[in-house]
Amino acid sequence: MQNVYLWIVLAPLCGAVITGLFGPKIGRSRSHLVAISGVAISFLLSLVVVYQHILNGAAPYDSTVYTWMTIEGICLKIGFLVDNLTAVMICTVTFISLMVHIYTVGYMQDDDGYQRFFSYISLFTFAMLMLVMANNFLQLFFGWEGVGLVSYLLIGFWYKRESAIYASFKAFLVNRVGDFGFLLGIAAVLMACNSIDYAEVFIAAPMIARSTIQIIPGVDWSLMTLICILLFIGAMGKSAQVPLHVWLPDSMEGPTPISALIHAATMVTAGIFMVARMSPLFELSETALSFILVIGSVTALFMGFLGIIQNDIKRVIAYSTLSQLGYMTAALGVSAYPAAIFHLMTHAFFKALLFLGAGSVIIAMHHEQDIRKMGGIWKQMPITWFTFLIGTLSLVGVPGFSGFYSKDSILEAVYASHISSASFAYFSMILGVFVTSFYSFRLYFTVFHGETHIQEHLHETPLVVTIPLILLSIPSVVIGAITIEPLLFDTGFGSSVFVAPDHNVLGHLELVFHNSISFGLHGLIGLPFFLVLAGFGAAFYLYLIKQELPELIKQRFYKIYNVMDHKYFFDEIYQLFFVHCGQKLGTVLWKFGDAGLIDGLLVNGSAQLVVWFASMVRRLQSGYLYTYAFAMIIGLLIFLTWFITTH
Repeated sequence: MQNVYLWIVLAPLCGAVITGLFGPKIGRSRSHLVAISGVAISFLLSLVVVYQHILNGAAPYDSTVYTWMTIEGICLKIGFLVDNLTAVMICTVTFISLMVHIYTVGYMQDDDGYQRFFSYISLFTFAMLMLVMANNFLQLFFGWEGVGLVSYLLIGFWYKRESAIYASFKAFLVNRVGDFGFLLGIAAVLMACNSIDYAEVFIAAPMIARSTIQIIPGVDWSLMTLICILLFIGAMGKSAQVPLHVWLPDSMEGPTPISALIHAATMVTAGIFMVARMSPLFELSETALSFILVIGSVTALFMGFLGIIQNDIKRVIAYSTLSQLGYMTAALGVSAYPAAIFHLMTHAFFKALLFLGAGSVIIAMHHEQDIRKMGGIWKQMPITWFTFLIGTLSLVGVPGFSGFYSKDSILEAVYASHISSASFAYFSMILGVFVTSFYSFRLYFTVFHGETHIQEHLHETPLVVTIPLILLSIPSVVIGAITIEPLLFDTGFGSSVFVAPDHNVLGHLELVFHNSISFGLHGLIGLPFFLVLAGFGAAFYLYLIKQELPELIKQRFYKIYNVMDHKYFFDEIYQLFFVHCGQKLGTVLWKFGDAGLIDGLLVNGSAQLVVWFASMVRRLQSGYLYTYAFAMIIGLLIFLTWFITTH
């Protein structure tokens, strides 16, 4: 099986290298064929892994491919850990990536950087696969930084746009903040265990939990809590949790296919996966779990609020991603790791569907993204309209759709939790259900129904665009019902995740769970579904019946709207305290440090000292014999005086 695992990661890499280096020579059609073939091979092989590990119950595979180097007894290796968690992730990543690759053929057909884009998205897939299949922190960090690098290249793909340059740079800087914490966490693991292999670290975890460290002299900190919080700071950057969320909405400056890939299957899911993989560590620190729960619930609610006022079709969906990532993070905080990964999987399908559906609308509208200039297009674009509706119903959590099963599982898990802040988290997330429903149906009604702004030439997009929409809509409907029982209650993720007995919140749900049909029927009388209906009704009334009311409400609550329009002023605060102050500090350090101390005193000062000393010595070199004789006599007298006085 090792060859299968190798080719899962190498096939997209081969496609990226061939397309990137030889794309101009082999042409567009061969370039996209090579890239798509690489990801398709990876997807088919991932199905083999799913069959072996989830359906057949194969034992986890943990092996080293090769040793890179050994430093003072610490082995730095490249290896694979393949278990149920890995199987779910690689299948999700490769399927979404394959759909995005196919979709890109239609979306980017007129772009000058066609081959370059295919090379980048294949490389993106490779980096994510290396991350999820890693069996050690070194390879995890390689994939972690790989997806960060490629996201920078893809967000700024249209590099002639100032907004794209700014967005890519912003994403890069914000992720560096999170990655710094992540790297410190890995360093702390290495310090505590003298190893970076998962298996060895997990065995040593109970010992670490009993250890303390003094960051501030005289104050003991739990070493495990410190490690977990540092690792989670990395997840906050990659998975865009408050306050490191600011880069994700701006990532919409990249082409729509990469928006779908970032938001659905790569990059932002890396943080969620990492915490689930590190469950043997996080389960030993309730403080870290409480911190994760608060961050996730705040993100779920307050980022959802911002989706209500957005008018860019892609930004509405982007804030939806932020909110749903908050739900996944909150599930991690209550130790419902299987529920978090379950929602990650279902979310990948319907979020990719929504983004690619938005891209289909953008193509038809000649790259217009303002939803206020859309409306009444459902008859002209029936496939896009219907598939977008399926994605919306799954996102809001209508019983029977995939999003319902995963989101309600999280809500039930948080409700059953006794961890600190669980009550606050449940309130925030249950309110977030209404918010999600409201902004989702606002988007749907404004784009496809309501006042007509269409032009006569508007028509459905080509099959190369709509086929991925159809294929994604199928799992958006059925994958939740099919997989909820095996993933959450049967063998589930097996030994892939560890949950302490007193944190087993999904055990409460298992007691009342019978099958997916009864779970869906019960959802029809649950509070979340009534909140979904309330959001639907409010959006229907405000954006189809009384379309003048939103503007009146905006004027009446202008101060609140202004705060939300400025995204809670996070950008302004960061600009003032970090960017502006950083520039000022850099200027001061340059003037007094670089220009004053280094250049002025050390470099130029030492040179001037040498020049002065040389000029003094040069005066002694007169060329007259009596001058040298006099100097020799003076030197001899000094030597005799020293010799007599010391002896």
